[in-house]
Amino acid sequence: MNEYEVFRVIWWALLGVLLIGLAVMDGFDLGAAILSPLIGKTDSERRVVINTVGPVWEGNQVWLILGGGAIFAAWPMLYAVAFSGFYFAMLLLLLSLILRPVGFKYRSKITDTRWRHFWDGALFVGGLVPALVYGVAFGNVLQGVPFTFDDLLRMTYTGTLLGLFNPFALLCGLVSVAMLIMHGAAYVACKTEGVIRARAQKAGFIAGIATIVLFALGGLWATQIDGYALQSFAGTGAPSNMMAKVVTRAPGALMANYGTAPWIAVVPAVAFLGAIVTILLLRSAKRPGVTFITSGFTVAGIIGTAGVSLFPFLLPSSLNPNASLMVWDSSSGLLTLQIMLAATIIFLPLILVYTSWIYWVLRGPVTVAGIERESHSVY
Repeated sequence: MNEYEVFRVIWWALLGVLLIGLAVMDGFDLGAAILSPLIGKTDSERRVVINTVGPVWEGNQVWLILGGGAIFAAWPMLYAVAFSGFYFAMLLLLLSLILRPVGFKYRSKITDTRWRHFWDGALFVGGLVPALVYGVAFGNVLQGVPFTFDDLLRMTYTGTLLGLFNPFALLCGLVSVAMLIMHGAAYVACKTEGVIRARAQKAGFIAGIATIVLFALGGLWATQIDGYALQSFAGTGAPSNMMAKVVTRAPGALMANYGTAPWIAVVPAVAFLGAIVTILLLRSAKRPGVTFITSGFTVAGIIGTAGVSLFPFLLPSSLNPNASLMVWDSSSGLLTLQIMLAATIIFLPLILVYTSWIYWVLRGPVTVAGIERESHSVY
């Protein structure tokens, strides 16, 4: 591959890393928010669940910013199509995310039961809706999105918000919800003790089984839906031009990469193996720290499966397959990719080191006694 091709592949991989980072780091606090009213039977127990993620959930949002920024700079056409076409879905996502900061901040300000139940519900919605929307988005990307370009490369999108919630996309949304509930339960089990840990492990066990079943169903369904195959192209090292190729659409094409590169089957295998180990550890109620790590591998494997299945496509077009966005024709210029990679090499390790230090400082369980003792300084 020439230099431009190499940098495009590197940024495809980095986009995957950032999406996995978002799902792993922000995903467990979404899962914990969903679980809070379910495994917290009393107000103090719900506060324990909330405060397991309370000190870190805001910092986890950096992965959302990094992902959006990377798409904007490295894949501008992907940013333009996705953020324009999915406009109302993005609005729904943002409105649900707004419930999180106000829910965390306001819930414990007043001791009234109705007040706290209302914000418990807001946190539940603020965890469930983003988890569902993320999965639905992936489901639509796998199927293709109804957009095209004219001769001046102006984009036209013909889809609707309700159209995004089609059966296959909803299945992908359920995979996402089950996966993040399992991941959140594994984290809560790491940070709690006694009855709350036991309830989290039970909930995570159920969610883990659901994740395996739903992910398997999604894989079987994916063999039947239409996929996309590149037939001819000007060249992988050419400047970006989304309309300079011929793409066909056919049932089963989504699985073609597993035939040409069988080794990539290790990615979904990691997802299944991680989920199996996670539910076994949750069932045994041992090694909560290891359980959280294996749960993270499950999340990474599921996100990675979507990426390797689509490659080299980033966003296929169901309206005009020739307008599909690929790794080879929708990136920024070589200089932009080079400068951004240099910045990433410098700052991403700093983010990881700082994040690791924060989690080390905040290690240890959150308990009911601690919440009651520090009632005015915690969520």
